[in-house]
Amino acid sequence: MIEYTDSLSGITEDHLHGFGGGWPSPPSPKTMLKILRGSDYVALAIDSETDRVIGFITALTDGVLSAYISLLEVLPAYQGRSIGSKLVRRVLERFSDLYEVVLLCDRDLQPFYERSGMKPATGMIIRRFQRQSGES
Repeated sequence: MIEYTDSLSGITEDHLHGFGGGWPSPPSPKTMLKILRGSDYVALAIDSETDRVIGFITALTDGVLSAYISLLEVLPAYQGRSIGSKLVRRVLERFSDLYEVVLLCDRDLQPFYERSGMKPATGMIIRRFQRQSGES
């Protein structure tokens, strides 16, 4: 059974193995935990049978006008079960009183977010892939 929570209580590095699949240089579980702890909002999907975090979403916000979804990750073995959609829905509900919820994604992911009511927009980004792991 998949359970959803907004709490990091009891979550350790050991719960965060396997994320960043397909990234050239994914963050380590230690760095993933730092990312989760440093976010203004986090929602987790946990497989209650294995007590493993199988997905998460993070957001940053000014608490007045805007929130930014910074990461959405679901382990490959759990993809295709609407876990990512449920995590996105939690963020959109959490920030439903704000003017905007923003994210950047590659074009091939836009249809996924459009199903949640989001619209394509123009944005800019600098990506430093040599820093993708989050390590100094």
